[in-house]
Amino acid sequence: MTSTATSAPVAQRLSTLDRFLPVWIGAAMVAGLLLGRLVPGLGEALAAVQLQGVSLPIAIGLLVMMYPPLAKVRYDRLGTVTGDARMLVSSLVLNWLVGPALMFALAWLLLPDLPEYRTGLIIVGLARCIAMVIIWNDLACGDREAAAVLVALNSIFQVFMFAVLGWFYLSVLPAWLGLEQAALDVSMWQIAVSVIIFLGIPLLAGYLSRTIGEKRWGREGYENRFLPRIGPWALYGLLFTIVLLFALQGEEITSRPLDVVRIALPLLAYFGIMWGAGYLLGRAVGMTYERTTTLAFTAAGNNFELAIAVAIATFGATSGQALAGVVGPLIEVPVLVGLVYVSLWLRRRFPHTTDTPSTTHR
Repeated sequence: MTSTATSAPVAQRLSTLDRFLPVWIGAAMVAGLLLGRLVPGLGEALAAVQLQGVSLPIAIGLLVMMYPPLAKVRYDRLGTVTGDARMLVSSLVLNWLVGPALMFALAWLLLPDLPEYRTGLIIVGLARCIAMVIIWNDLACGDREAAAVLVALNSIFQVFMFAVLGWFYLSVLPAWLGLEQAALDVSMWQIAVSVIIFLGIPLLAGYLSRTIGEKRWGREGYENRFLPRIGPWALYGLLFTIVLLFALQGEEITSRPLDVVRIALPLLAYFGIMWGAGYLLGRAVGMTYERTTTLAFTAAGNNFELAIAVAIATFGATSGQALAGVVGPLIEVPVLVGLVYVSLWLRRRFPHTTDTPSTTHR
């Protein structure tokens, strides 16, 4: 990106679609809630066919959403990320030590009298980023290659650690502290299949697109002709997913507004604290803006599709645990969109890499 582009106001550097993203997302959320309330049987129809516990139309939306950012990754640069021990260690600490412990503390502090919602939030805290974090990182001009590496790394940890940490935070730790215990019945295979579907498929598609596209048109042709055509589909997929997700649970959300508010409070605190911790840690260890942004969003984002699927499979579709999982993206989406704009405002306060493909071809 040229110095002129870098110094331009944030709004001018965003496309029209990006610039009004909060408006589109707000409209998608309202449309989904209205559809769920006004169209009889829509929720049941959407849930009738599922892929790994997630409504098939929503699963398709997630895959469409993730493909364009992963097609933009320069896979030949991944080695520069895997060699950055500061980023890898920082991400693992934030995602697997700080994140679950913080959500556990917030859930017990703010929902001591609501065990179903409390358990649902703890499950959300255990489900680390896969899907939407790719979008937030891209909008905030983070490091695409670093995002791909961190998402893949945390996905591998998720396969092995989700069930173990679920057992620890729902059974072992509450017993040590004299608190009420809960149980979580989920296998590593279930989690692995979810990771393969929601990360593996778009990652493979993105890699093949980059490899085949560069052979056919060269890097410049691929990035200047092909990527601008597919780029908007990430946000189309995001908006489509939001509409369907809120339509699926629209009646539950609108019929229990006070419960939604109670669930929202720890989520608001969680997303803000995790994002802030990512920025503080990135600044403390001397990372660039691009990698600090990626660290912050991968720490704050959660794999809500996995959390919802696990809650439904373990406790049922109408359970409080499932509702807590659904409220997760209800809060995460507008909060992290707002943090995208905060991140872009913070750019001037951080050093930058000399080659930042993540900020081009928007």
